[in-house]
Amino acid sequence: MEYLNLKTNSQERHEYINGEIIHITSGTPNHNQIALNFSASLNFSLKRQPYRVFVLDQRLWILKKRIYTYPDVMVTPGNLQLQQGRKDTITNPIIIAEVLSNSTRNYDKDEKFSAYRTIPTFQEYLLIDQYTIPVEQYHKTAQKKWIFSEYNELEETISLNSIDFQITLADIYDQVEFEIIENSDN
Repeated sequence: MEYLNLKTNSQERHEYINGEIIHITSGTPNHNQIALNFSASLNFSLKRQPYRVFVLDQRLWILKKRIYTYPDVMVTPGNLQLQQGRKDTITNPIIIAEVLSNSTRNYDKDEKFSAYRTIPTFQEYLLIDQYTIPVEQYHKTAQKKWIFSEYNELEETISLNSIDFQITLADIYDQVEFEIIENSDN
């Protein structure tokens, strides 16, 4: 497949969506800091437990939608499942977190979340805004049933439902520098 050959020989990141190869642009410092803060906290909390945490450059194959993608953060059970014939492509995440950018916000919330829901092991999804404080959490309660929660105060704590893990928004947004929008009336 042309996409997999391109990925083997390229330093750039690309997604594959049902036959189309799409170049992924580099993230901002805020995007990178948020992904690092969240993944590092997860990784430390899950140390010596039967889970693995992946960040940014780990490819995911979504069989039912024919999509190769790179979630910002993924958690898999310890029994890692790889795409048949591949050693670099995961197929069994239980948790995925995406850091929202202006260019991917709608895609991450709609089409990408819809694609993720076709993964049998997938249980929980977090959408973390990099420009303001809100974090959205979705967790699966039954087949085709998801509960939505929203967090928008730095003091709030997010508790994941699919694993034993809590994190404050202050920890997620540690060292993130939001742009100050000056009021033109002053």
